[in-house]
Amino acid sequence: MMNDSTKNSVRPSKHIRLFIPGPTEVRPEILDAQAHWMIGHRMHECADLIKNIQEKLPRVFFTSQTVLMLASSGTGLWEAAVRNTVNKKALNCVNGAFSDRFRLVTEMNGKENEVLEVPWGQPILPEQVAERLAEGGFDAVTLVHNETSTGVTSPVKEIAEAVRSAPNGQEIMILVDSVSGLSGARIEVDAWDLDVVLSSSQKAFALPPGIAFCAVSDRALAKAETVPNRGYYFDFLTLAKSMAKFQTPSTPPISLMYALDRQLEDMMAEGMENRFQRHLALRDRTIEWARNNDFSLYAAPGYESPTVTCVNNDRQIDVGALNNHLRQHGMIISNGYGKLKGQNFRIAHMGDMTMADMEELFAAMDAFFN
Repeated sequence: MMNDSTKNSVRPSKHIRLFIPGPTEVRPEILDAQAHWMIGHRMHECADLIKNIQEKLPRVFFTSQTVLMLASSGTGLWEAAVRNTVNKKALNCVNGAFSDRFRLVTEMNGKENEVLEVPWGQPILPEQVAERLAEGGFDAVTLVHNETSTGVTSPVKEIAEAVRSAPNGQEIMILVDSVSGLSGARIEVDAWDLDVVLSSSQKAFALPPGIAFCAVSDRALAKAETVPNRGYYFDFLTLAKSMAKFQTPSTPPISLMYALDRQLEDMMAEGMENRFQRHLALRDRTIEWARNNDFSLYAAPGYESPTVTCVNNDRQIDVGALNNHLRQHGMIISNGYGKLKGQNFRIAHMGDMTMADMEELFAAMDAFFN
């Protein structure tokens, strides 16, 4: 039985809509989906749930290859990617805070690496990658598809083409973080010939945090067989063996899986092409609003993210005061990330956000400026 202390549990006093790049706003019906009766992870009901998910989740990755899911953040899958696929040396492509953390994870797992770094706000370009790979000796490339700290989307398809054209390019693992991209910004695992694409629940999937997913190519699974010390929890081979039986090696986040299954049903009903177009429309409206209010964008032209816009603080507004104002209207945006705090602010338009949601946000922001 619960005791009286449960009466004092900490809960938000009111609903604040999240226009931040994670965790993102979660619809009530998705939250409600977590309230199913609990089941055991070795019961056939759990296998049935995983099977239902696996009938839909690969369609988000545009793959017919292996898709894994487990209790983790996307950060955990950085470690999985490098521990399972890097034998020689990784080229870490860095253009923001999270791509730099992918670099750090590579190093902290004892993998040899070199770094291709460009200024924040800029994309990684295929010719830059090709130039570095021409030196030889690499067996992996890490990059971030959609850099959440800067609102920049790098051209992953073209980068992958450059990798495959490099010396021994067919053997180089292409490891892509699409944490804030997948399901909001187009990325196609099979058609683009990618090896690992990882993501997590609390961004464009518009789910509560706590579950992560990754597509793993057959080539990457074969490579993992040659890599020693893959670790225990994130071993791709162990995870793939269990997933083939609609199981997980350890206890999965079952309540979140119910929410994921429901969200995938809604995503399939919307259609991935429609979902991509909705995100692009929200991005374009956000850019229009920023420019109409005398703000410029941090992202290089042509590489603006479909899911989060990083707005330069040209008018030197107090972002904290802006958010205090927005809270009075039941919403919040995000300050600049890390060294960009105060220099810009970020508006997320990912997940299940609609144009009506964005217009309500912009009206509240306009009221603060005027």
